[in-house]
Amino acid sequence: MDTSVSIHSLERYLGDLALENQWKFTPPKSKSGKRILIIGAGPSGISAAYHLTKLGHDVSIFEAGPIPGGMMNFGIPAYRLPRNILQAEIQRIMDLGIELRLNYKVTNILQEKTEGDFDAVFIAIGAHISKKTDIPARDAGKVLDAVSFLREVELGNSPKIGRRVAIYGGGNTAMDAARTAKRLGAEEALIIYRRDRDHMPAHEFEADEAISEGIKIHWLRTIKNIDESALTIEVMDIVDGKPIPTGKFETLEADAVILALGQETETDFMKAIPGIEFKHDGTVIVGKNMMTGHEGIFAGGDMVPGERTVTIATGHGKKAAKNIDAWLRNTEFNKPASNPVIKADKLHVWYKTFADTKLQEHLSPEQATLSFDEIVGGYSHDEALYESQRCLSCGNCFECDGCFGACPEDAIIKLGPGKRYMYNYTLCTGCAVCAEQCPCHAIEMIADNSIK
Repeated sequence: MDTSVSIHSLERYLGDLALENQWKFTPPKSKSGKRILIIGAGPSGISAAYHLTKLGHDVSIFEAGPIPGGMMNFGIPAYRLPRNILQAEIQRIMDLGIELRLNYKVTNILQEKTEGDFDAVFIAIGAHISKKTDIPARDAGKVLDAVSFLREVELGNSPKIGRRVAIYGGGNTAMDAARTAKRLGAEEALIIYRRDRDHMPAHEFEADEAISEGIKIHWLRTIKNIDESALTIEVMDIVDGKPIPTGKFETLEADAVILALGQETETDFMKAIPGIEFKHDGTVIVGKNMMTGHEGIFAGGDMVPGERTVTIATGHGKKAAKNIDAWLRNTEFNKPASNPVIKADKLHVWYKTFADTKLQEHLSPEQATLSFDEIVGGYSHDEALYESQRCLSCGNCFECDGCFGACPEDAIIKLGPGKRYMYNYTLCTGCAVCAEQCPCHAIEMIADNSIK
């Protein structure tokens, strides 16, 4: 009724609490005897491993890199995702008994499946390859790709980028590259993007934070030529949502250019597998059950068509795990229907919340650019408790006892904390008092047509 509940902040608080108290995941009660190979230890692969293990299967992850995490490690800077937190969360999942083999690149999937006696394979390789673009004389200056740049920084091999750095692109990776360049000592980092802000693929807050740290963004500009430390850029216009060249040119100076034009996945090694098909952009075609055209081989995350975010990849891992489990059991997974959305007009809120929402602590831009320390802090216990108590619990009973106290026939039986209530329909007269007073619309009144 005032501002939205910060679910993100509350989940972060619980995650931090889990690490602080060394909470363990509960292992499965029984084993299925089935073995699943997961290729790629990024968010999608690790998510799938967690859910498959909880379902009772034995899981092995083969990862080509030196550490697990995938693009969370090499594509998201440490100031947004601290490495100690990332690795601690991954370790909690590995402690369920998941086998993790690092520095192992799979080149023949069918051979690995056969030799390892795996019943199914889930391929979840991240988009580690930068897209290319044809810029005349681009070799004349120092040109890097954003993915390699961020990876080298993470590995401690920070490239020398000079005093002025230009980043070409308008996505989250471009923002990350620019902000990373600042932290490496660049006096000026500027982003060149061919569209305007309304058509920018980066999140709004990413652009806002970049600008606050002194990043300059040149909207409606495209690089036409690179000559040593000079860039020739063309001014663009937006017509029907598309960038159109205007024929007007400008010159900018830059000691290095970082290309952040999107990423692709490495899928060539899958083309020899019978039945697997690809879209024109190289992504793998999968069915609604996440299975490729080859029986028993599934794919998800950056490898399949769709939005490329950690959230989507993690969801793909869970979805793939459910479908792999169903396939192994010769059944079909059907996601249960969600509860109906309960909006404000259906609530009967007899109390009022007053938001004095405390935003998470942010480092000042001046402090933030001095190091790769995390820029956003978490809630304290009291702040998290306050924020959680602001939730109106739309459609979900939170045991306020309103129905229990309002029923004139004593037809509602309280079962104890966490167990909610039971209804004695012999005593119930259908007066609807319980539903009318329920603040969160957890009770539905349904006509009983069997009564004459």
